Amino acid sequence: MNKLFKYHTLCVMCLLLSVASNVFAQSRPPAPIQVLVSPDKADWNYKIGEEATFRVTVLQHQVPVSNIKVSYSIGPEKMAAYTKGESVIKDGNGILVKSKMTKPGFLRCDARVTVNGTMYRGIATAAYQPLDIKPTQTLPADFWEFWQKSMAEARKLPLDPLLTLIPDRCTEKTNVYELSFQNQVSGSRIYGILCVPKAPGKYPALLQVPGAGIRPYPGLIALADSGMITLQIGIHGISVTSPAALYSNLTLGALRDYYYMNLDDRDRYYYKRVYLGCVRAVDYLATLSQYDGSNLGVWGGSQGGALSIVTAALDKRIKYLAVQYPALCDLTGYLNGRAGGWPHPFAAQNSSFLAKEEKIKVSAYYDVVNFARGVDAPGLYAWGYNDDTVPPTSFYAAYNVIKATKELRLVQETGHWTYPEQMLEINDWLLNKLLKNKK
Repeated sequence: MNKLFKYHTLCVMCLLLSVASNVFAQSRPPAPIQVLVSPDKADWNYKIGEEATFRVTVLQHQVPVSNIKVSYSIGPEKMAAYTKGESVIKDGNGILVKSKMTKPGFLRCDARVTVNGTMYRGIATAAYQPLDIKPTQTLPADFWEFWQKSMAEARKLPLDPLLTLIPDRCTEKTNVYELSFQNQVSGSRIYGILCVPKAPGKYPALLQVPGAGIRPYPGLIALADSGMITLQIGIHGISVTSPAALYSNLTLGALRDYYYMNLDDRDRYYYKRVYLGCVRAVDYLATLSQYDGSNLGVWGGSQGGALSIVTAALDKRIKYLAVQYPALCDLTGYLNGRAGGWPHPFAAQNSSFLAKEEKIKVSAYYDVVNFARGVDAPGLYAWGYNDDTVPPTSFYAAYNVIKATKELRLVQETGHWTYPEQMLEINDWLLNKLLKNKK
């Protein structure tokens, strides 16, 4: 099997790195000025009450800069800074900034310089006993009952799958289709790209759930070529093969801020049809004659990381999950004096119109923390401490309540993006798990 995994690594890598950059990740454009913020502990981990010292240096063309003014702040991520100040780097060796935390969480040092009218920024985030972070979100007494009833209602509707072959995406080994199926209510559909190996046989299946946004999808064709069924879905009930202008118009128009829509009604909140759509995608995969009936995984990052946890919690046919920096975790953190999860409905900038009693109550039915409590499948989790989009405080609140077998791939300096080496490790993990019974 090891030879098989190595053989397929390169072909899988090209596609999945593309997926990572377009769906999950933020790229890091090169810049002539680099602001480096370095903690004084190699693992970036500190005990409560221990002082963290950050060294801030500035490089121009990779050479340390002297006589440059640095503005800095330090405090809990996403919250008011403990300290702000300015200092001049005089000798190229940088400046030192110090602080500490008195409870579990993440302490972020943010440093900025302005050169020729352009601002450059660097951050580093010290972790204070992150495995001791506990959720602030409550678990409704009828949480699981609500979702079991919702799934049962959705499953009364026939899937009515529609397949359209996409000839120019097919390969020698794989047929590629645009798929749609009914979801939740009559007329509502989920769309995706289904890839099925051409050779007769039984295959494992992988569901890939999307990061936030509205976009087309290419399909996980290279993974299908390696010997598995893949389904990459969108969540918005629109074709995933339309011209780019459609997605741009929806992003700026009808679906702008979709993640806040109907948050005051648990039966009409936008993510209800999304969560149910993920389960219905599993229902569809289970109907395929080519599916081996046993090896089924789900994978995603950011919003997709959240959807992976939700899907694994609601559908026990999921045997493995791979999760990158999951969103929608511990949304009520902001109401308790610390960072909450993306899309930050209760953060200060949104609180005047979203931090209402009914919206807070409904959020508990959709918070990934509460789904994480029900995950039984083994999982691979990957992230870093410098995530500025999905706060580590929020996803550790979910990670810490997962009782199932879990493996963490931590690269401290990463933010809402992933190194190629990490993607390779995630790919290999999925291949090993899903193809382990394939000869």
